Amino acid sequence: MSQAVGVDSALHVLTLTSFFPSKENEVSGCFIAESNKQLEQFGVRSSVIAVSPIHYPRKEPSSFAPAEWMRYPQVPGNLGLSNAGLWLYARLLAKVSRLHRERPIDLIHAHSALPCGHAAVLLSRRLNIPFVVTVHGLDVFNTCFRGGMHAKWRRRVSIDVYRSARTVICISERVQRLLRDGMPEGVRSTVVYNGTDTNFFSPAPNGAPPQQENEILIVGNLNVEKGHELVLRAIRQIEASFPKLHCRIIGDGRDRARIEALARDLGVAQRVRVEGRKSRADVANAMRACSVFVLPSRYEGLGCVYLEAMACGKPVIACRGQGIDEIIEHENNGWLIPVEGLDELAQGLSILLRSQDLCLRLGASARETVLNGLTLSDQARRLAQIYGDAIAGAGHPL
Repeated sequence: MSQAVGVDSALHVLTLTSFFPSKENEVSGCFIAESNKQLEQFGVRSSVIAVSPIHYPRKEPSSFAPAEWMRYPQVPGNLGLSNAGLWLYARLLAKVSRLHRERPIDLIHAHSALPCGHAAVLLSRRLNIPFVVTVHGLDVFNTCFRGGMHAKWRRRVSIDVYRSARTVICISERVQRLLRDGMPEGVRSTVVYNGTDTNFFSPAPNGAPPQQENEILIVGNLNVEKGHELVLRAIRQIEASFPKLHCRIIGDGRDRARIEALARDLGVAQRVRVEGRKSRADVANAMRACSVFVLPSRYEGLGCVYLEAMACGKPVIACRGQGIDEIIEHENNGWLIPVEGLDELAQGLSILLRSQDLCLRLGASARETVLNGLTLSDQARRLAQIYGDAIAGAGHPL
């Protein structure tokens, strides 16, 4: 698709998403907002409707990521997820119809099958607008890690979404495999890795060494899937060899109290600082300042924070079997350990913290990896091509 086209000739895409930056949380869904902005250079303009159940606190638009926030009825928790798309569709129909009359919508891009993908199916059928859907995690069929009748309902609706979409966009090959293996028949799908703003996430000037000696950085929601406790146990194993060792944890979540209690129980609380949620600028500065970035997540479709740390020229430790191991090559542009690999994590941290030269080499290779195919521009180019194919009805091979 050609660049620098005028507004009148630009494709008009309606983005439907339940995660997007807001005044209350500028980090949530920033990977959608940033790619939408980048799409403008490829002749794509986005109208964003961000949605939230009525039992969640009201959200206000962020000044740097314009969106219209809409609330919809939903039974709280996973119980109401299977029919949440119906309620969302009912709330959206008049607004989207009016928007479509004022400026025709060429395509709907829904993020996640439930509830936005389900609402997109119904809008697509009513208004004759094609849609695509992105799968952002490993729970492709929304079973929410449980069985039972409600999980079957969510799976059935998710399958209908994927069947109906012009293309299902997966954030990694692992996600795509889960999609294809779980569908009763073939599905049009493709992989688009998330892109990174390599100007915003960049190394310290002049290749300066870490500002903090022996600093481990973790960025991620504080829940059990992210593996924070494994890092705390690894710190306990290696602290005697690294008197200045400390760990900075950026993020918040339901397991914060448990993680802080574990640090006390292990006797490493004085080395660990849980800082809560931070701005994007604070995260980028923390990545530039650290020695090693680590997130031994055991359930990760890809993980934008890995790419951001790599773009900052940092050695990254992640787990094999997750989406990120399609990007990281062990001891070439990062470090891979098994899921739950405590001894391997402790060994990897020890090796990296002892060798600044190795950290610099891995970090430089990591940034080069991001620059060669994982920038925001790379992601936007792929999305623009997919949009064009979807509108033309070409789709993608099964």
